[in-house]
Amino acid sequence: MTLKISFTNHYGQVTVKKLLEEKCLIPRKIRHFLRMKKHVLINGKPVHWQELVEEKDQVLLLFDEEDYPEKTIPFGQKELVDCLYEDEHLIIVNKPEGMKTHGNEPTEIALLNHVSAFVGQTCYVIHRLDMETSGLVMFAKNPFILPILNRLLEQKKIKRDYLALVTNHFPEKKITFKDKIGRHRHDRRKRVVDEKNGKKAITIVKPLKYLPKTTLLSCQLETGRTHQIRVHLAHHHFPIIGDPLYHPKNSAKRLMLHAYRLHFTHPLTLETISVKGDSKTFEKGLA
Repeated sequence: MTLKISFTNHYGQVTVKKLLEEKCLIPRKIRHFLRMKKHVLINGKPVHWQELVEEKDQVLLLFDEEDYPEKTIPFGQKELVDCLYEDEHLIIVNKPEGMKTHGNEPTEIALLNHVSAFVGQTCYVIHRLDMETSGLVMFAKNPFILPILNRLLEQKKIKRDYLALVTNHFPEKKITFKDKIGRHRHDRRKRVVDEKNGKKAITIVKPLKYLPKTTLLSCQLETGRTHQIRVHLAHHHFPIIGDPLYHPKNSAKRLMLHAYRLHFTHPLTLETISVKGDSKTFEKGLA
C-alpha cells in the first residue's frame, strides 16, 4: 500500500456508498478502485457498499501505487514557507507578492516547490494567485484529497476574500459584478470583459476604508477566472493601484491586491476552517 486515508464518520448513519460518493465527494474512478479491491475498512473490517456506517465509526481507505502513481517535483526552500494552517490532508500558506504559485516548466521553482519541501512530499495546487498578488493559497498534501477540494472550490464552498486598494472613491454600498470575462484578442497576458464569448464571473465588492484618492475594498470571489478581480474593477473604472496590466500608468511598487482570508468546511472532519493571513506588507502600501 502506498497511501492510507483514515477519518471518523461525522455524517451520522449512512451507507458506505453514500458516505464516499455524496458526503466525501470521492470521484467515481477512485470509488471503483476502492470497491473492486475491497479497500474500504470500517472499524478495521472490510464492508459491502450498501452496509451502514454509524456516527463516529472509523473509516480507513487503502490505495495501491497503481491508484495514485507517484509524482515527484523538485523541492524548493522550506524556510521560505509561511505556514498558517496544516493538517494531514492540506496546507494553507501565505504567498509573497512577486512569487509564482507554480512553475510553467517542470524544472521551474515556485511556491509549490517550496511548500513540497516544507511538507516533505509532493503537494498539489488547489487554486492559484497571480504572481503579483500576495496572500493565502491552499495546497493538497496527497492526491486523494485533491479532487475533493477541487470540487468544493467548484461548488463555491471555499470562500476567498481579498483586499484591494483602488483608484477613485467606490460607491458606499456592496456591489456584485457579473460581467463575463474572456481572453484579450491581441495580448495573451490580459483578460477583458466579453459578454458574448466570455465565461461567467462573479465578484462581490464592498468598501472598507476611504482614503484621499483611493478606496480600500473587500472582494469575494464566487468564481475563479484569471485576473477576475483586476478585470472587473478596471472595467468599472476602479483599477487596482500598482496593476501593471490594467493600470500601467500607476507608479506603485506592487499590485495592491491581497488574499487575506479562506473559509470552508473540512470535507472529512466537518470542522469549520477559517484562516486569516498576515497583511502587514500589504498595509504598508496604504500609507
